[in-house]
Amino acid sequence: MFWVGWAKHEIEIQPQGYAMFGYGMWSHRAYEKRTALFARSFSIRRSDSEQPLLFCCLDLGCITYAMREGVVKALTEKLNGQFNPQRLVLMATHTHSGPGGCAYEALYNMPTPGFVPEHLTAVIDAAATSILNAIQSEQQTEIFYQTRQFPHHTPVAWNRSLNAYNRNPDVIHRTEAETHLALNREMQLIGFYREGQLSGFISLFGVHATCLGNQLNAHDGDNKGYAAIQSEAYLLRQGVPNPVAIFAQATAGDVSPHFHGPKQNIIRSRIKGEKQYQYAQQNGRYQSELAIKALTESLEKREVHQNQWRGGGPMKLNGGIDAILSYVDLSQVEVPSEFSQVPYRVRTSAACHGVGFMGGTPVDGQGAAKPILKILTLLSRQVRKKRLADINAPDYIKYKALYESQFPKDIVLESPDNRLLGKHLDFSPSVFDPLIAEMNRQVKAGAIQTSPLVPSVIPLQIIQIGPLALVCCPGEITTTAGQRLIQTVASQLTVHQRISMTALVSYCNDYMGYITTQEEYQEQAYEGAHTLYGQWTHAAIQYKFQYLASQLLLDESQRKFDQFTHPAKIPQHEIDLRTNHGNVKTAVR
Repeated sequence: MFWVGWAKHEIEIQPQGYAMFGYGMWSHRAYEKRTALFARSFSIRRSDSEQPLLFCCLDLGCITYAMREGVVKALTEKLNGQFNPQRLVLMATHTHSGPGGCAYEALYNMPTPGFVPEHLTAVIDAAATSILNAIQSEQQTEIFYQTRQFPHHTPVAWNRSLNAYNRNPDVIHRTEAETHLALNREMQLIGFYREGQLSGFISLFGVHATCLGNQLNAHDGDNKGYAAIQSEAYLLRQGVPNPVAIFAQATAGDVSPHFHGPKQNIIRSRIKGEKQYQYAQQNGRYQSELAIKALTESLEKREVHQNQWRGGGPMKLNGGIDAILSYVDLSQVEVPSEFSQVPYRVRTSAACHGVGFMGGTPVDGQGAAKPILKILTLLSRQVRKKRLADINAPDYIKYKALYESQFPKDIVLESPDNRLLGKHLDFSPSVFDPLIAEMNRQVKAGAIQTSPLVPSVIPLQIIQIGPLALVCCPGEITTTAGQRLIQTVASQLTVHQRISMTALVSYCNDYMGYITTQEEYQEQAYEGAHTLYGQWTHAAIQYKFQYLASQLLLDESQRKFDQFTHPAKIPQHEIDLRTNHGNVKTAVR
């Protein structure tokens, strides 16, 4: 038996015309609130003397280091030392209709425009309040874990990057008519029961929260938010007081809630305006109904012993809880051949965005037009050719390593050098593009002199609840990349009999862009072009998570892992210069 508490608290942000996070579009601004956005939390422990595991899922596009840092500070102050940051998991539903401006790094705040301190404060307050209330509500609770597959005919998700997916040698190759099968259709479920009644749960299923397109103007929880609302309403009708249902993400990197296949754009164009909200509600309903059906099976079926569990059916969780978290600089990882599958030494590199990133994704969020992408490709290749032309040039070795790591990406943006097509960020004419104009404004103001465009020091975390391990990944990880990561961690953990199951949670604790397999990366679709640290990013993630898993198996006093590395502090004056101080109407005019 565990002591478990739960609570939720609204993220109190009033729409004022700031751009929302997700699509990266200057025009995608919030002027209304369609649904409330929440921080939903669970606290889990075995006894009063133990520091709890804390799960908090936010109706946001991503978690940032600024958010996590603020929540850790608030909980450290409020809990008087009875708090271990390694046991805190912050998750995002990845709705593309939530507020932006909550990162200290510069790039993903550009459309907002800039950093919005009142947004960050509201997020931190909501998360900390929901977590503290969850701790206060702890009662004896049983926990069951199970999985359930969506039937093939349920129109809940499709693979949006099929050509990249089919590059993987370890998948069944799918046709355009089978994109609904080119993904993991399994939902992982952690159910919380009091007196034999389902009272709350955490669902893990990977599908983008992009039912709502980039032409709308309201904050909204999208499919994951609607799934939570519908599930909590059901539990209320069953007499559960203050229920909480979290619908978090798993392998969503290449998974869309919109049909991908023949005539996909025509089909998507028919879902406009109010129909998009109805579509999001229906997608959420699919997720809610599957979760509720699986978790409300008879108590007799839930009484399955650990050594009998073979997947699918419910299993009662018993045993201890644990957690381990370490920050890793993903821009400079030397990857062993065991993970790279090549006989020579390879390394990750500084973060770079490719041309495919500018092109966006089909159906979900298209970016620049094809003629512009062709021009960007040509310019990128000219920069590469020039940099590698003279082997005696001072920067030749640096750029040779960069392009080997990033191959075959046509690089547009580089961080931390903060260059656009090889030049300083403020070189570009901005008359036709407000995003470029905003970037130029920030650079000329001195707001991005030492600040990185995106993070490179990233938190990796593994949580243990009895025989269950949760791999907490900070990126948007694709179906196959996620499956391989789970296998890597599971093969390490299952040598110890107390851990027999491994599942994955994504969009955790920070945002590192995408994680594709090395094979998918070669396609350089949106996902590969947004895999920042090069073609060995996934291999580096596998390597570092495997080591973290080996440390989790040790007694806490014997663990030897990096607990000191953290992101470098960004100068406050640069953050201030990227802040709009509420004057958004002037900034977007």
